[in-house]
Amino acid sequence: MTTRPDVSAPAGAVRSGRGRRPAAEVRESVLAAASALLFESGLAAVTFEKVAARAGASKMTLYKWWPTPGSLALDAYFHAVEGTLAFPDTGDVEADVRTQLRAFVGLVTGDASPVITGLIGAAQSDSVLAVAFAENYTRPRRLLAVERLGRAQRAGEIRADVDLEVVVDQLWGACYHRLLLPDQPLNRAFADALVDTLWRGLRP
Repeated sequence: MTTRPDVSAPAGAVRSGRGRRPAAEVRESVLAAASALLFESGLAAVTFEKVAARAGASKMTLYKWWPTPGSLALDAYFHAVEGTLAFPDTGDVEADVRTQLRAFVGLVTGDASPVITGLIGAAQSDSVLAVAFAENYTRPRRLLAVERLGRAQRAGEIRADVDLEVVVDQLWGACYHRLLLPDQPLNRAFADALVDTLWRGLRP
């Protein structure tokens, strides 16, 4: 079963009546519109002109908030999937990592697969997107994982000598490897096998 983020944009994003919409409302409409275009038609469909028209916003507003359409697409992607990629903390770190890794695999093997692979590919030649990708997506996601693992380490669930940055690379890095070099399946069984195998070496 794959995971599809909710990327529906509100119909008629322009508020009826007079007066300017609050900036937060405009930003929400823009991100929803960009997400819908991204998941419907891919990265190339996310242009300032198309997003502005769909969101009922001005192109100048988009230029003020995002330096390139690629950086807008990245924000739109994370806006759509943030809830799916939330990292639980139930007090059982092995169960929490398994839950998060399953959610991640379900997301990137579903409708989000061409989106995330397209963004990763575009970041190789778009320096602005590459910086935004690192600052707004990969580093914050890594920090969430390291912080959750760190709490478990301090609670004695993970050995004190374990390098948590390496654990993140072993788990999520392995999934990205199979996503980008798909000669082996990326599925829930693989996510479970990663956790089962790794946790043997992490337990005190």
